[in-house]
Amino acid sequence: MVLLTEKTAKRLTINTVDIAQDTTAIRSLDWDRDRFDIEFGLQNGTTYNSFLVRGEKVALVDTSHEKFRDVYFDTLRGLINLQDIDYLIISHTEPDHSGLVKDLLQFAPDITVVGSKVAIQFLQDLVHRPFKRLIVKNGDRLNLGKDHEFEFVIAPNLHWPDTIFSFDHLTKILYTCDAFGMHYCSEVTFDEDLSILEADFQYYYDCLMGPNSRSVLSAIKRMAELKEIKMIATGHGPLLYHHVQELTERYRVWSQNQTKAETTVGIFYVSEYGYSDHLAQSIANGISKTGVATSLIDLSSITDLQELRELVGSCAGLVLGMTPLSANSMVQAALSTVLGSAKEKQCIGIFETGGGDDEPTYPLLNQFRSAGLSVAFPVIEIRETPTENIYKKCEEAGTDLGQFLTRDRSIKVMKSLAADLDKALGRISGGLYIITAKKGDVSSAMLASWVSQASFKPLGFSIAVAKDRAIESLMQVGDRFVLNVLEEGNYQPLMKHFLKRFAPGADRFEGVKTQPASNGAPILTDALAYMECEVVSRMDCGDHWALYSTVYAGRVSRPEALTAVHHRKVGNHY
Repeated sequence: MVLLTEKTAKRLTINTVDIAQDTTAIRSLDWDRDRFDIEFGLQNGTTYNSFLVRGEKVALVDTSHEKFRDVYFDTLRGLINLQDIDYLIISHTEPDHSGLVKDLLQFAPDITVVGSKVAIQFLQDLVHRPFKRLIVKNGDRLNLGKDHEFEFVIAPNLHWPDTIFSFDHLTKILYTCDAFGMHYCSEVTFDEDLSILEADFQYYYDCLMGPNSRSVLSAIKRMAELKEIKMIATGHGPLLYHHVQELTERYRVWSQNQTKAETTVGIFYVSEYGYSDHLAQSIANGISKTGVATSLIDLSSITDLQELRELVGSCAGLVLGMTPLSANSMVQAALSTVLGSAKEKQCIGIFETGGGDDEPTYPLLNQFRSAGLSVAFPVIEIRETPTENIYKKCEEAGTDLGQFLTRDRSIKVMKSLAADLDKALGRISGGLYIITAKKGDVSSAMLASWVSQASFKPLGFSIAVAKDRAIESLMQVGDRFVLNVLEEGNYQPLMKHFLKRFAPGADRFEGVKTQPASNGAPILTDALAYMECEVVSRMDCGDHWALYSTVYAGRVSRPEALTAVHHRKVGNHY
């Protein structure tokens, strides 16, 4: 069954399909969503998957995004009387899966909510009313009758701290929410054609699961204790049925490679406090752009201080989200362990979490300095509910930290290129351009020279953007930007300005004359020409993304002038 909402700007549909005995998938298809958070661009929309399992008792696994409220409940009522639902299993409380929990409990207040201890705590703040609850631990079981017996696997940090997996021993379906998913919208329920899915599958892993590779390996180890898993019912994208073993093996290999990485940064925070989860994830995404691995550690979940001590000692860099003044003794002990295990030659970054009761930052930063650590980025202070600009600042701070740690490695790579090849490659010349982009309240810019026209029909060109550039997250498929062409003999002021190293979150347009393009991105008033563009596709080229973009508007301010040209002598750096 497929129902279409009345919205025309964004296509939202509901698809229901029976996937096993007494088991129905309710898939909310968000065809046109183009972004998760500021850094996660989507090329193929996404889905939010919910599941109804009918034994003698009835369980609903997760709900959906609040944007589907009316059509979701119309669909659910077509399948079952809401008062007949006995259990709501919460895989985790991120709003795209729990956005309708409050509504469901208003319609059916006798439902028992099943989740991890942390998930139930989060829901109390979300629902604001008493509700029946069942807190489950690793290995706990819930019998629905008719042989539908659920076993729970605690899987923290995949990618929220409250995540659990649920395994139905009758159907052999493992419900994993975010883990093993992908942002890919299709009416095809299962992973039939892996060739069209694997790029999105890996991109999703890299963005969400890679920073939590240790947690991925722990979850896979616990999954191995279950009997044969025939299907993985994910929270996003197609369900895994045809390639379960192959795709779980990819997660294992990718995660092992991450944990064996030459350089790792440990990010330590308290998941239940302030906005620490999203802030830590943004910093991790920025670090990952530089090829450095990350380990996100929830200090409130630490039970083995010796293991924590060993992890801190193995890291090249540390990032600490401030804990609350009222933190319990175990969190305080974990924080003290991080401080006591830090050593010279490591670097440190500290961010506030916006909880309103943060430990003071600078006394703690001074303790790390006294231990010989270098400061990777200025303290990130949170004075209000984090905005897109704050999350972008966190991402840029992470990238600065990663670049700091890989500086020597980058120099070594540059020196490794054969001299003759290096000089020959350097003879490829290019123009000089400034790319400017704006997404919501976030704007950025970069100097570019790797730009070339690529097509006449449609008018299009290619541009190479380094993966660790701040602007990269604003240039996903569907994003719009401006290509500003610099003028021969008059390019030095703009080039000098945009070659500066900007602090995380700094306004790159301060002191530069601009005007808004129709797509919202800044046009540089002193540029020779500008073109308004849209990213159509991206290709992974090692340390760069090659972006193909179409052009739909433009203007030359001085027709008689020429484009500035950049000539290099060597090909191993800009």
